[in-house]
Amino acid sequence: MTKSAINPSTVFNSLQYGFSQGLVVTGQRRVMLSGQVGVNAQEQTVSGGMREQTEAALDNIELVLAEAGGRIDQVIMLRIFIREDASSPQEQDEIAAALLKRFPVNPPPSSWILINGLARREWLIEIEAEAMLD
Repeated sequence: MTKSAINPSTVFNSLQYGFSQGLVVTGQRRVMLSGQVGVNAQEQTVSGGMREQTEAALDNIELVLAEAGGRIDQVIMLRIFIREDASSPQEQDEIAAALLKRFPVNPPPSSWILINGLARREWLIEIEAEAMLD
């Protein structure tokens, strides 16, 4: 798989938030992941707030990809669903920090979508991912 980020100077600088404006990808084996939330293998919501739930959701993405023989740097698209009442500028900064940590080079494009709620009241964020493995 090869990928090349597209971040023209004619649009806002999304790299500071941990995502690219676009990504040119070549490969053959594409994996689409269900939305991952801040829960552990015992189905317990992690303690803490947005930072902890975002990190746990990204951990789960890594674990699912590993099972398929992939890595998180092979993610080519994220869709991030954020509970509307948990979308303060500080919480959005925590999401961006988690993305910058996991995707320091050629970060995948992403959509950040504010929603009314998730399947469980304590969940603040859900992250869907697509990856190209080879």
